Amino acid sequence: MSYKTDILSLNMSQLEKELDGLGCKNFRAKQIYQWLHTKLVDSFDEMTNLPSDLRVALDDRYDISPLTLVKKLESKEDGTIKFLFKLRDENVIESVLMTYEHGNSVCISSQAGCKMGCKFCASAIGGLKRNLTVSEMLSQVYYIQKVSGKRVSNVVVMGTGEPLDNYHNFLSFVKMITDEYGLNISQRSITVSTCGITPKIEKLANEKLQINLAISLHGATQEKRESLMPIAKKYPLAELMDACQYYYNMTKRRLTFEYNLMAGVNDKNEDAMELSKLLANRNCLLNLIPYNMVDIYDFQRPNKKSIINFKNKLEKNGINVTIRREMGEDIDGACGQLRRGSLE
Repeated sequence: MSYKTDILSLNMSQLEKELDGLGCKNFRAKQIYQWLHTKLVDSFDEMTNLPSDLRVALDDRYDISPLTLVKKLESKEDGTIKFLFKLRDENVIESVLMTYEHGNSVCISSQAGCKMGCKFCASAIGGLKRNLTVSEMLSQVYYIQKVSGKRVSNVVVMGTGEPLDNYHNFLSFVKMITDEYGLNISQRSITVSTCGITPKIEKLANEKLQINLAISLHGATQEKRESLMPIAKKYPLAELMDACQYYYNMTKRRLTFEYNLMAGVNDKNEDAMELSKLLANRNCLLNLIPYNMVDIYDFQRPNKKSIINFKNKLEKNGINVTIRREMGEDIDGACGQLRRGSLE
């Protein structure tokens, strides 16, 4: 199937070059870019300060909206909203809007499916279908901001997929979502979560961006991590921690380590001790995530007392630790529950 050119994925300089071929002056590129990335229009007809013949020419050559809303679910517990979007090729992705006192946060997907195969995560179900384009990532944020009427202040790339496995498009997304001519979201308000592709962590460090990096750890030893996350066999824990230190050295941004607490798996006293040793003397935050149930897996969430005890042991060892506030669990919108959605 052939499509028109994806105009929403073009940054300002790329758009200028593209429009030069249509005989347009540079100021038209800025106008069009702002219609797309600030006013968030869905059609060229809405670009009222453009000549009508230019709008027709643009509509003949370019596509704007790569997503179609299939379903929207709202949590009765905390107001979190999950969006199920269909892509042009019939793949389906999920995004989540979470409202906090400090602002509105959108969790987006970076791939349709995921090939990392983490043993506890719903995103791995069905494997990887493909990377998302820049426009497909941007459009998740744009659609949610437009229909909710709420300014998006924070973006977390923690939905379906491994962002650093889609490195080029992810990097372009970050640069465009923080562009002064677009939504102009602060880099410090962008968080990306990775399962630990160490060469890409180092490559990202060299960009010297001010985004937040979150590492999906989930095991404090090589053996434990391998049993939960196949990626650990290719990129061992020691190598990952070296890459994390390099990221901090290059950006001076405190890292977050995410630790999914699973009863009887990684919540024992020895796990707390190993975790304390691993993170000692690092400028980091440890985010404990009580396991969110996924129907096809047998993992269980520890009880509240066990979770608090685990946290207390870490704090006594000098680790800066928090317990993640879970949102959207009743609509399968919490951490680890997003998957390449179904139309069923």
